Amino acid sequence: MAVLAGRRALVQALRAHAADGDSACGFSVTCRGYSRYVSLGKVASSPRVPGCGAAARHYSSDPKDDLKVRYLDGEDAGIVVVGLNRPKAKNAISKNLVKMMSEAVEDIKKNNKVRSVILCSVVPEIFCAGADLKERAKMHQSEVGPFVSKARALITELGNLPMPTIAAIDGAALGGGLEMALACDIRIAANSAKMGLVETKLAIIPGAGGTQRLPRVIGVSHAKELIFAARAIDGTEALRLGLVSHAVEQNKSGDAAYHRALELAREINPQGPIAVRMAKLAINQGIEVDLATGLAIEEACYAQVIPTKDRLEGLAAFKEKRRPHFKGE
Repeated sequence: MAVLAGRRALVQALRAHAADGDSACGFSVTCRGYSRYVSLGKVASSPRVPGCGAAARHYSSDPKDDLKVRYLDGEDAGIVVVGLNRPKAKNAISKNLVKMMSEAVEDIKKNNKVRSVILCSVVPEIFCAGADLKERAKMHQSEVGPFVSKARALITELGNLPMPTIAAIDGAALGGGLEMALACDIRIAANSAKMGLVETKLAIIPGAGGTQRLPRVIGVSHAKELIFAARAIDGTEALRLGLVSHAVEQNKSGDAAYHRALELAREINPQGPIAVRMAKLAINQGIEVDLATGLAIEEACYAQVIPTKDRLEGLAAFKEKRRPHFKGE
């Protein structure tokens, strides 16, 4: 019965991908997000410094610039960089930022040419300070719950993106900022970056998945200690606990984690995109169930890659001793 339930859960997940234009073998959706953000002036193409690097920083207090989305090109085509850009508010999560991020995530989800996503900050020394408490203080009590629900839904959608997601934490990631990073597949931090779910300092609890994702990442006991004590830790300690996969020495421009994330995205980029997506789906679905059900999920995901042209290309490249050229077909 568990195996059948697992298969049903996987079928539903695959159908959801297909409904979003994300069928395992159909990578032909046009890059709607790219044209949209170019038309709004939110994408700046820079072959030398593509993303959240210091040379790419353009600070603005205009709400329409709260989020900068870059679809990289050339050899980095397939990598999308999502940069938080609220310098005066330390990238705090506002209504407008939630709206803009939701739109960006939806565009990325429907774009089958995207192979990896980097979530980072355009603002130095900060990743995201959590909720915008100044905005929150002006909300009526009846508005708080619906807003938190929208923020939670956004972070859930971020976690449900079919392609690999990497959080580059070059500065403080607190409260909702860390919850965003926890929704990503991989986290990379500067040694000096501070991270924590500090909501109990305000007599509230993490409300966007923190109480669920942090224990799954670092274990129940460690998660309880950090949340109960509202403790913030640095990148070195985060690496020891398993909160981040890599901790790097910060550079003079303050974007060392971003550059390490870009290196990792470049490692992922040449791999079979359908296979990578199916591997992510198998892991994410399987980790929540018993082993027998998980193996059934893996089998079903493997079945999705068998009829692809990419699989045949991989075999041909191996036989001919050359690098494969995967097209996501």
